[in-house]
Amino acid sequence: MSIAQDWLGAGGLLSQRLVDFQARDEQLQMAEAVESALADDATLIVEAGTGTGKTFAYLAPALASGKRVLISTGTKALQDQLFRRDLPQLLSGAGVPLQIALLKGRANYLCLYRMDRARSLPAVQGNRALQQAVMAVGVFARHSDDGDLAPLEAQMERHPLLRPHITSTAENCLGSECPVFNDCHVAKARRKAIAAQMVVVNHHVLFSDYVIRQDGFGQLLGSVDAVIIDEAHQLPALAAQFFGIRVSSRQWRELARDSREAAREAGDVPGIEQQAEALEQAPAALDEVFEQLAAQRRSLVQFLALPGAPQALEAVRGQVMALFEALRPLEERNADFAALTARALDQLERLQQILDEPEGEQVRWVEPAERGGSLYATPLSVSEGFRQMVAAYPGAWILTSATLTAGLRFDHFVSQMGLESARTLALGSPFDYAAQARLWIPRDLPQPNDPQHSVQVAQLAASLSGVTEGGVLVLCTSHRALRDISDRLRRQASQRVLRQGDAGKAELLAEFAADGHAILVATQSFWEGVDVRGRALRVVMIDRMPFAPPGDPVADARALALRARGEHPFRAMALPEAILQLRQGAGRLIRDPADRGLLVICDPRLQTQSYGRLVRKSLPPMPECANEAEALAWAQQL
Repeated sequence: MSIAQDWLGAGGLLSQRLVDFQARDEQLQMAEAVESALADDATLIVEAGTGTGKTFAYLAPALASGKRVLISTGTKALQDQLFRRDLPQLLSGAGVPLQIALLKGRANYLCLYRMDRARSLPAVQGNRALQQAVMAVGVFARHSDDGDLAPLEAQMERHPLLRPHITSTAENCLGSECPVFNDCHVAKARRKAIAAQMVVVNHHVLFSDYVIRQDGFGQLLGSVDAVIIDEAHQLPALAAQFFGIRVSSRQWRELARDSREAAREAGDVPGIEQQAEALEQAPAALDEVFEQLAAQRRSLVQFLALPGAPQALEAVRGQVMALFEALRPLEERNADFAALTARALDQLERLQQILDEPEGEQVRWVEPAERGGSLYATPLSVSEGFRQMVAAYPGAWILTSATLTAGLRFDHFVSQMGLESARTLALGSPFDYAAQARLWIPRDLPQPNDPQHSVQVAQLAASLSGVTEGGVLVLCTSHRALRDISDRLRRQASQRVLRQGDAGKAELLAEFAADGHAILVATQSFWEGVDVRGRALRVVMIDRMPFAPPGDPVADARALALRARGEHPFRAMALPEAILQLRQGAGRLIRDPADRGLLVICDPRLQTQSYGRLVRKSLPPMPECANEAEALAWAQQL
């Protein structure tokens, strides 16, 4: 009998020791495939439908293998859930003694040095609310063993300026030169991770360990025998981010602020303070150029064609250079000035690399933010970079998610990640979608680019919520649609309407679940990571197919590269990526064997375009309502 069968099978170890454990065929199949990959040091890609129990399916064979294993999850919330709930439950049930560790990115740990400095900063002393928040963190510091800031998340949401004052970044960390390095929470967490037999990280830490070697978290990848990546559908976007180059107006302002604070503390370098203040003001003209983009990404060429853009960018570059030249003679004076000098040089080099067009196939682009924006150089493909990452650390690599196939095929994901030789396994969900769910694609809605589309989506959402008495999640593909639909719903619907941005994601979801009859309108991050079970979520509405917006510089550059290779960009890239994101959104509907719900996709193109059949084939196998009457009849039962 395999370890998988022994632990997860009917009558196995966990069914005997865990009260709520139920053996599932899909879970057992996945566990056997993981067990085999671990034994063979193979690469395995597994799509496991919602409800499979994929966490135990990879944890059980990993624990039983005796190998040192790194597990990477998509979010901090999933990381905490895995480390604080799933792993202890499995270890208890299996009776296996094992040293485990949790390692997050440095922004999640209290920096004692920066917290102490923050108390005396004029920016803190002049802001009573921020001053009180820093004092509260001081109380937290006296009682926290690990410095993990998770208990303070709500407080940091209320005070956005707090986190930068109490945490370090890769740029401003003083490392072993820090006067309180022996008590550093980040260093302690790294040491625990290196010593553990199983360490739980998130994808940002995983890529940092490989890409940012000097901030390498103790070179975790080099110390493990196997890597298991959950929520692997996030890898292509994150790999592009980490394998590329970025500079931002926020980084320039933070460099200026930290330089000014160091100069004031030193007391005898007024020239540094003056240069820092000049740099802090320099991005103002650039901010005005970013505002012209109206929250849209643009290519660097388009950005530099805007009035004043080249001059504004050169002015910032000149001020960073001036600050660097001023800091350089002080580099050996203390750790603060050494770190600031290195940061200034790094930002100069990054900006120059972007402006000079980096080597290899990359797209240069810009993106506005609330204040200012960022400049990027992003690789057109991450396949070679990720293939090298896997090859650099031989051993088993297991990648899993509920959404890795488009049209029931792994081709797109495998090609994106350069894993053509990997084993693959697709497992459906154990949920009974035929009994639990229905799909409705309204035929008479306007086309998504019609101004009346959002109007009618809002009307439809109001009508459905009237029938179901709420419990509706509306997922939008743009912030404009989010505003239009939520504004209209607040006028038309009798139920409470919650909107993304009104509060933090966790708070909004808690309100939505507790209310039981609300309507939640959201976009972007709410397409995944939403796990509302029971009657609180009865309907998921998606406003349109989530194709990349026209004019997106990254998508356009990749499309040109595909055409140059003789491939069709829509079939090779746009459609598979939209299907994967659509499946993520649809996956919010049924989260439990007792859930029942209606999925509404408000895009008539799925009825009229040839690709509609492939899209429907990619969704969970739920019956489709032929008309509005059938949809409303099902909704009424909910």
